[in-house]
Amino acid sequence: MRRTAILLMNLGSPDSPTRKNLKPYLTEFLMDERVIDINKWLRSFLVKGIIVPIRSGKSAAKYKTVWTPQGSPLVVLTKQLTALVQQQFAEPVYFCMRYGNPSTKQVLEQIHAENFGLDNLVLVPLYPHYAMSSYETAVEQVKQVHAHAGYTSTLQIVPPFYNNQQYIQSLANSIEPYIQKPFDHILFSYHGIPERHVRKTDCTRQHCFQVTDCCNIPSAAHAFCYRHQVIETTELVAHELGLQPHQFSYSFQSRLGTDEWLKPYTAKQLKEFPKQGIKKLLVVCPAFVSDCLETLEEIAEEGREDFLHAGGEEFTFIPCLNTDEKWIQTLVEIIEKIQHQQLVNA
Repeated sequence: MRRTAILLMNLGSPDSPTRKNLKPYLTEFLMDERVIDINKWLRSFLVKGIIVPIRSGKSAAKYKTVWTPQGSPLVVLTKQLTALVQQQFAEPVYFCMRYGNPSTKQVLEQIHAENFGLDNLVLVPLYPHYAMSSYETAVEQVKQVHAHAGYTSTLQIVPPFYNNQQYIQSLANSIEPYIQKPFDHILFSYHGIPERHVRKTDCTRQHCFQVTDCCNIPSAAHAFCYRHQVIETTELVAHELGLQPHQFSYSFQSRLGTDEWLKPYTAKQLKEFPKQGIKKLLVVCPAFVSDCLETLEEIAEEGREDFLHAGGEEFTFIPCLNTDEKWIQTLVEIIEKIQHQQLVNA
């Protein structure tokens, strides 16, 4: 019998909504070369000398607005998700964070200490789409820690599931109750990334932003193209819900710096919609499977304020999948499928 463990991995959170704890968290996050992909010395100067000193206090104030008695929403929800997934498996299920705690190193040590003779570790990055600043950096960190520790277990990695039919149905089911009452438009708001990240992950080096209508022209680049994948998710969910083209659109949030990021920008769209006659708006954030600062504060609070101030009348934020029953079953099926592939390969 092969001994297997399962590891869910999410983005991360500071230990508390204080400037003291935001400083190390933001430093770890922004010093990641796959997040701010510039020269190490320049990145260090910008992050440690400018960004963190300025943003730590502001970010702490934002986190305070969403913090729960149990702690960070992202960590709490991921812990709950892990417990629910565990109910479906005989194998032990753990979770770790790319940034902050529980750290990758800490949890990998725990897994191998508690499961002597472990043969296989199934890594489940909780990112539906491929991006170097999310999915890629999470996977590479686990690979690095796993290799450096010399663990003999096989590392098996769940690929992005942006077009997985069960995932699409889970998203559609979570949205469906909200379209039962009158609405004007649904905005699918995804976390933004710089355009250069898309170019860097183009394995062909000649497709993304180089071919007209590149996201709709078949290419091997799509396996690593965040923009293509979020568009496909949007269109598949819209089709599942029976939405007409004028009833939905996508945009990108959380822009940092002055570089060109994927467009259109969510903040701009929210201010423009009322001028276009869109007064009753629904917003969903499929790049995240668990609610966090970027959904609860940036969209549900700031986004709502921007939309209503611009003349909107009704703003409805649709929660992430979180611990939705169908989403849990989807995740279980995704894990079981890759475990079966491992057994077949063995």
